[in-house]
Amino acid sequence: MTAPLLIRNATLPDGRTAIDLLALDGRIAEVGPALPVPPGAEVAEAGGHLLSPPLVDAHFHLDATLSLGLPRVNASGTLLEGIQLWGELKPLLTEEAIAERALQYCDWAVARGLLAIRSHVDVCDPRLLAVRALLAVQKRVAPYLDLQLVAFPQDGLLRSPGALAQLKQALDLGVDVVGGIPHFERTMQEGAESVRLLCELAAERGLRVDMHCDESDDPLSRHVETLAFHTQRLGLQGRVTGSHLTSMHSMDNYYVSKLLPLLAEAGVHAVANPLINITLQGRHDSYPRRRGMTRVPELLAAGVNVGFGHDCVMDPWYALGSADMLEVAAMGLHVAQMTSVQGQRQCFDAVTVNSARILGLQGYGLEPGCRADFVLLQAGSPAEAIRLRAQRLLVVRGGTVVSRMAPATAELNLPGRPARVDFTRQAAPAAPGRAS
Repeated sequence: MTAPLLIRNATLPDGRTAIDLLALDGRIAEVGPALPVPPGAEVAEAGGHLLSPPLVDAHFHLDATLSLGLPRVNASGTLLEGIQLWGELKPLLTEEAIAERALQYCDWAVARGLLAIRSHVDVCDPRLLAVRALLAVQKRVAPYLDLQLVAFPQDGLLRSPGALAQLKQALDLGVDVVGGIPHFERTMQEGAESVRLLCELAAERGLRVDMHCDESDDPLSRHVETLAFHTQRLGLQGRVTGSHLTSMHSMDNYYVSKLLPLLAEAGVHAVANPLINITLQGRHDSYPRRRGMTRVPELLAAGVNVGFGHDCVMDPWYALGSADMLEVAAMGLHVAQMTSVQGQRQCFDAVTVNSARILGLQGYGLEPGCRADFVLLQAGSPAEAIRLRAQRLLVVRGGTVVSRMAPATAELNLPGRPARVDFTRQAAPAAPGRAS
């Protein structure tokens, strides 16, 4: 049993200030002003900084992460060359190497306050090396990170020989979610058929669905409409996610005006991947060049739950990244022009509460009874956290501090100016101590 942990004088995402939070036995016991200090409690002074539930990544590829340069780099930087490069790398993979890179990334994630990740794992390898490696990683990181795995037929469910059987085998081994990639099948008809088969498989097994859907500049790639139809037909409302949906940025407005209510009615979640969508899409354009990301503000206005994903970090598709979901939120904010007060908050929600809904996380939040998982950010508000890519001063899992960062400050040597600069308006929090 861990000692009680009391966070003093925090600001919450809803704007409440001077709030204390008491974590006891892995759960949040109390939230409110001026809470008494339990005997033997560890006390952390928040100094008015933002206390948030953990960051959540609704879409990632942990089997490929940190493989940059193996066996070569993506010279063109395109989506299709990335897929080709992944095909070259797969025969060279080992379970040990996949697991080691994944564990290193999970370390980065925890340090960044990212405590829940949904990762797609390629099943188009008869050996299922990546599946076995990530299932082992999932068990190993469970004490400090929620890792949800999606059985993903990267090369196409119907296009790749044996993919359906291998996907079912991955589910039998314990993979959590049914994935798909209908726009990569040989024809529109086969893409639609793959959606039907996969949704029926998920319904039979009582599982969630998360499909790479319409990751294309083609406005006629409309598999998300089929996904919404089968979601309703099979009673899967709230358990289905369409990821990427980039074709929506090129669709005509009349068709989108029909599509958005269908998605909302079916309870289909949407995931945008701002860093990757704007990097990989629009590659056939000259100018004007399309932004590539799906219609996030319009989806939200229609009542569709939208989360953000990092998608890739240092892999065949993307050479950058550092497990920072605030960077993802910042890019989404800029690309979608969500610079209003509401829009900035919605982008913060897209990497916290909205993505938690997509994963179906239980006990997520900052209310009494929720799991004592949270992150203290060196910022005074969600918008400031995005602006600064705020330091994660404390990361807490189950009431135990699992990571600390020093406050971001600069020591200046300027005539007539303060010697120390804090990039927020808040005082730096004191180091945690133990109460008597």
